Amino acid sequence: MDSTQLTGHDPVHHPPHYQHLANGVETIDVTEWFNFNKGNAIKYIWRSGVKDPAKEVEDLEKSKWYIDREINRLKSMQIDGEQLTLF
Repeated sequence: MDSTQLTGHDPVHHPPHYQHLANGVETIDVTEWFNFNKGNAIKYIWRSGVKDPAKEVEDLEKSKWYIDREINRLKSMQIDGEQLTLF
């Protein structure tokens, strides 16, 4: 029997800072439906102030970084205002 079975705490598969909603939805249940940048932005917003209250602003800044990166990615795929589709 491992420590997870004894304590019910599973920081690898179910970290508490990603499963704090009352309805049981975990971050990954939502973020896996988005691309990398959007999913990470959601992840950092989701956990801000929960994983480490002292790093709430840092988590929000990380989220903003991913949002800015996604905006730049999308802008770089435009020619004359038209969105290019790669796939």
